[in-house]
Amino acid sequence: MQDVHGMPLASFGRRAAAFLLDVIVMSVLFVAVFIPLEPQLVRAGVIEPSEQIVFSLNHGWYNIAWVVLYFGLATYWGRGRTPGKALLGIRVVSLVHERISLWHSIERALGYGASMLEFGFGFLQYYIHPNRRTVHDRIAETIVVRDLRKRPAKSRAKNKPAVAKKTNARGE
Repeated sequence: MQDVHGMPLASFGRRAAAFLLDVIVMSVLFVAVFIPLEPQLVRAGVIEPSEQIVFSLNHGWYNIAWVVLYFGLATYWGRGRTPGKALLGIRVVSLVHERISLWHSIERALGYGASMLEFGFGFLQYYIHPNRRTVHDRIAETIVVRDLRKRPAKSRAKNKPAVAKKTNARGE
């Protein structure tokens, strides 16, 4: 397990901006992958001939699968950094393993659905939890921290944001 004690936590604004950037990247990739495949998907019987491929979470099972695959694989392959998180200097860290596993990445991606329930209250729990963990963080036993590895030590000392407290796997 990585030692998160003393690491600055990612702000809600950075997390939200990273999520929005990832939604944009995910949407562009969706169009690039699925639109050329539409004729083959019709022939294979995956979609109806009259159905158009549209990226919308209430329009087809493949949209939800795409979201889970994008966030799960991007988090895993990026070692806790999706493209949006990398651009904003934050990363996901496992509280129980040295490196975030593929299962934890997929589990966290599935947890976005739980965070969206009840009008997004799972995301807003960032402000309630002492370690700024949302529902999907607690489901996957992760925490989101500032990625200080690329910043020089001099600039790190200037910013002293909220700091992660040492917790067990359940966040206690």
